[in-house]
Amino acid sequence: MAMKCYLKTPTTNKAKSDIDQIMADAGFKNLSISFGGKGKIVTFFSKLLTVLCLPFKLGKDDVLLIQYPYKKYYETLCRIARMKGAKTVTLIHDLGTFRRHKLTDKQEIRRLSHTDYIISHNASMTRWLKEHGCKVKIGNLDIFDYIETTEPATYSANTPANRIIYAGGLGIRKNAFLYEIDKHLDGLTLNIYGKGLDENVAKTWSNIRYNGFMPSQQFIATVEGDWGLVWDGDSIDGCSGNWGEYLRINNPHKTSFYLRAGLPVILWKESAMASFIESEGIGITVDSLRELRTKLLAITPDEYKMIKRNVMVFKEKLANGHFFHRAFNEALSNI
Repeated sequence: MAMKCYLKTPTTNKAKSDIDQIMADAGFKNLSISFGGKGKIVTFFSKLLTVLCLPFKLGKDDVLLIQYPYKKYYETLCRIARMKGAKTVTLIHDLGTFRRHKLTDKQEIRRLSHTDYIISHNASMTRWLKEHGCKVKIGNLDIFDYIETTEPATYSANTPANRIIYAGGLGIRKNAFLYEIDKHLDGLTLNIYGKGLDENVAKTWSNIRYNGFMPSQQFIATVEGDWGLVWDGDSIDGCSGNWGEYLRINNPHKTSFYLRAGLPVILWKESAMASFIESEGIGITVDSLRELRTKLLAITPDEYKMIKRNVMVFKEKLANGHFFHRAFNEALSNI
């Protein structure tokens, strides 16, 4: 009987470990080998032994889910599966062409051409892959699930809904926009969480409150706010720079994190997720952060309550692995 199987990822990356958990809970067979330790050497030998033993574990018509990038051995895994008469489904987390600029677009497409099916983040990423020569069948995830049993604190409406939350890297190298936004927030409050803040600059802010670093479970259980801001880059006038431009094709895991915490989201209008968020009624989009004050203060309490209700329903889908299961079942019907 054909198996649905995967290779458990030795990582602290939440998005990847969530996919592992979703597959394990669904009865997928884990074909990886682990020595149970930590560190680069242990990880290297665990991966090497996993690859060497894979031909003896895969059978004809089995389906192997690979989380991409799978360092060093991705093409080998695909070749072994094909040799054994099995199929591979590749779930993209990051594209090296954008994320670390270690691959050219041709190298990326050449690697991905070895799989039988690709689960892309969204229609924008799928379009980029096809425009750069990818001939593999592709489906869209739409948004990453977020597996967490912790529930948000009981919601009480804030009128107006003017409290914005930002969690993530606070250094000026990645997020220079944070150091420009304070003067555009009159009437709003921005609560920021994370590491790397230039506290000397922060002392001059009037509308931004620094709350330090908070573990994700504690954040979900205790955060008080009305919106989660998904923004990266150098400028308040659109997401610019390498980090910002990546938002044009990828699904930031931060979006799922905010929604799982019960926070409607604010996105850049040109980001890949903008149309999805608007169609689901779980957030708003802006061209520039200069618009925040006017846009948020114009939202009526009833309008905000509707968005909030949508989010509280939507977060349950994220907790149940809804989007991965839908995308994977689509893959099965196309390979």
